[in-house]
Amino acid sequence: MKSIGIVRKLDHAGRFVMPISLRRTLGLDKDGAVEIFVDGDTVMLRRYSPACVFCKSMDDVINFEDTIVCKACAQKLGKLAE
Repeated sequence: MKSIGIVRKLDHAGRFVMPISLRRTLGLDKDGAVEIFVDGDTVMLRRYSPACVFCKSMDDVINFEDTIVCKACAQKLGKLAE
């Protein structure tokens, strides 16, 4: 992991502002979503990309009744239903 030399303080509600240069680097707009991970005392942020609930693939995903499923798993489910 590489430090980019940006330090931000938290406000009274525990929030911080992500600099626009970093948002642009990650391809985030004002309504963009960020996924948060914790590993020990390290907090990691990643641009959120929906993944298939079954295989975790982020390719060719669809939203089926509020569940993210990739097309390959959807096809497998269709065959099981036959």
